[in-house]
Amino acid sequence: MPASTKFDAIIIGSGQAGNPLARALAQAGRRVALVEEYRLGGSCINYGCIPTKTLLATAERLHLLRTAPEVAAPAVPNAAGLRVDLAAAVARKDALLERLRAGIEQSLTAPGSGVTLLWGHAAFTGPRTVRVTPNEAPHEAHDLTAPLIFINTGTRADVPHVSGLAGVPHLNTSQLLDLKELPEHLVIVGGGFIGLEFSQMFRRFGSRVTIIEHSPQLLEREDDDVCQALQAGLSAEGVDIVLGAEVQRVSQGPDGHLTLTARTGSGERRVRGSHLLVATGRRPNTDALGLGFAGIKTDAKGFVQVNDHLQTNVRGVYALGDVHGGPQFTHLAYDDFRVVRDALLHGKRRSAKQRPLPYCIFTEPQVGRIGLSEDQAREKNQPYRVAKMPVASTGRAQQTGESAGFWKVLVGPDDRLLGATIVGAAAAEVMAMLEIAMAGRLKYQVLQEMVFAHPTWAESLNNVFRELKAGK
Repeated sequence: MPASTKFDAIIIGSGQAGNPLARALAQAGRRVALVEEYRLGGSCINYGCIPTKTLLATAERLHLLRTAPEVAAPAVPNAAGLRVDLAAAVARKDALLERLRAGIEQSLTAPGSGVTLLWGHAAFTGPRTVRVTPNEAPHEAHDLTAPLIFINTGTRADVPHVSGLAGVPHLNTSQLLDLKELPEHLVIVGGGFIGLEFSQMFRRFGSRVTIIEHSPQLLEREDDDVCQALQAGLSAEGVDIVLGAEVQRVSQGPDGHLTLTARTGSGERRVRGSHLLVATGRRPNTDALGLGFAGIKTDAKGFVQVNDHLQTNVRGVYALGDVHGGPQFTHLAYDDFRVVRDALLHGKRRSAKQRPLPYCIFTEPQVGRIGLSEDQAREKNQPYRVAKMPVASTGRAQQTGESAGFWKVLVGPDDRLLGATIVGAAAAEVMAMLEIAMAGRLKYQVLQEMVFAHPTWAESLNNVFRELKAGK
């Protein structure tokens, strides 16, 4: 490749927004360069949704074997002592990820794709120029120029400033996903989505698990009843949860075990474990992008600042996915692609900041949420009525034995849905149905009177609205 090459578009990072955008622009006749430094697929495929949910499926199978007698199935011999073959589970996960990455590479490099895939580190040298340093030949760096440049570099685990932490072995989520031997006692610092999913996963694998969370409840942005339901479910499976605990220091003993010392409302608390997962947040991969050479603004944490249309302050430069901050979900990153695609190729502009925010937590019970929570409705002074139905009262729960949790729906003065939180089995799928109703601006009476197949989880939508009460 010449020392300087012109493209119509340069995409830095092969995440869930960058890959489809590269293909869409190329299919529209644009000459596109996609630069990837590490692995194709971004966080979702490599260390996020896909590997986590693949291992969660293994944990669920083990749990079903242990709990088979609860539905009068024959007891599996020695089921209570079942432990995961972690090396085999990780190998299954790795094989799936390799297939997915290979599929992405094939789609990007197929003859006639119009995409030039470059392996290496990309950094701005000016507003329209990116220098690519190949991984295998760093002395052969070359410059690319384009009127359109898209930053899709994602985030990485953030490490808090805790005394002693830097000097002891600890894991981030990517490293935990690659462990081949089961931890005896996994200590997790952080009670957010990631910490909760890993806590149940490894407890079901056979590890002791302790969560240490600085807030007085798990998932500090959720309604209290959601947090309490999750805490009850995890605690019932043997996960130890320490709330309102600020980790002060970490040390390692001669036997290799780690001791965390935390300050709590009732005094000092020490937790000793064999492995430590730090799941306290993520930071953007922007510090090595040379953003200053292009004049691209970031916030105090390094996230690229964008407007409603994902444009940075530099004309022609966009930021997509987790790197621009806000909620970090694969489905939002993919929608970033659609926002930009529609604006550039179809002349349709819409805001990336005024859109639905569905999300799910794949613990058991699951959590699915769309729209406003009760806390958010109160903060916005939004009048609402609320109905809450225990999962245990539904027919499907009585048949399956999956009775933990509740369904909660918020309805506005116009009888249309404002939001919903589903805690329980199939929560993610039920939440999606409510999201469709919200998108179609259906009044709740439509769902209340709709004919759903029996017996399904969905048919409980006939019942959940029965006792709507004014919000407090």
